[in-house]
Amino acid sequence: MINRDKDFCFCTLALGEKYRRLVKQLAQDIQQYSPGTSLVVYTDLPEDLRDQNNILAFPHQSQGVLYCFHDRRFVIEKALSLFRVAIHIDADTTIIEEVPEIDWQPGITSGQGKFQNIIGHLDAKEKYLGEKIPKEREAFHKIASKLGISLENTFWIQEALYIVARDEGREKEFIKQWGRIGRYLELRQIHRGDGNAIGLAAAKVGWTVNTHGFQDLIKVRRHLDASKDPTEKLPNSQLKTMGDELKFKLKYHSRLNLARIKALKDWEFYYG
Repeated sequence: MINRDKDFCFCTLALGEKYRRLVKQLAQDIQQYSPGTSLVVYTDLPEDLRDQNNILAFPHQSQGVLYCFHDRRFVIEKALSLFRVAIHIDADTTIIEEVPEIDWQPGITSGQGKFQNIIGHLDAKEKYLGEKIPKEREAFHKIASKLGISLENTFWIQEALYIVARDEGREKEFIKQWGRIGRYLELRQIHRGDGNAIGLAAAKVGWTVNTHGFQDLIKVRRHLDASKDPTEKLPNSQLKTMGDELKFKLKYHSRLNLARIKALKDWEFYYG
C-alpha cells in the first residue's frame, strides 16, 4: 500500500534468490528506521516479497545484454511515477539509524566526496586495474560528442546510493537518455557499472549534481556489496552443466541481437 503522506520512497532491483533475501532485510530496516516509507522493487519473483507490507513489488526480467546495471532506470522510472522522490539504494544495504526526511532538490543528488568527473573516474579505473582502457575512453569521448556535452564537466555517480527527484518532466528525458547511453556501451562490450551513464544522462538534460542532504542520508546506511563475493565471478562461472552454459549463451545472444535491432532505429547515434 502506498503511503500518500510521504513524497519519497526507496527503490531497488532484486533479481535472483540472494537479492530477494537481501531486499527483505532492507525492507525490515526501512520499516524500523523510516516507518511508513515504501520500498519499490523490480524483481523476477514478486510473490516472494508479498509478506513485506512496505514493499511495492513489480515483475521484471533482466534486459541488459550481460548484466542488469542499466535496468535500474526502470525501477527509478516506476518509483517516480508513484512518488516525487526516488532514493535508489542497492539491495545489499542495511539501514542502521533513523532515516532523515529531507526536502530533496529537483534532479539528481549524490555525494560531494564520492563523485568525480568521468575523466577522473577512468583514470582511477586504469590505476586500479594496472592497465590502459582505450576502448572505454574512446566510447565515452564519442558519446559525449554525440550528446554535445563535456566529459570534464560530467560527473560519475556512485551507483549504490543516489536520489532522483521529479523536475518538471526532465526526469523522463533523463531515463530515456540513460537507456540510449547504456545500450551504446553494451553494444561495445562495456557492461559493468552504470555510474558513468547516469552522469552522462544527467548532464544531457542539464542537471548539475546536487549534494544537499546526501551526507545526512549516507551515514545511516551500510553497504554490504554482495557483488564482490569472491565466489561469484562472471555470470557463466556458476553454470554447472553444458545445458546451463548453452542456455546462458542463447540468452546472451538473444539480448545482444535485440539491442542491435533497437539501435537500428537510432542509427546515427549508435553507428554514425
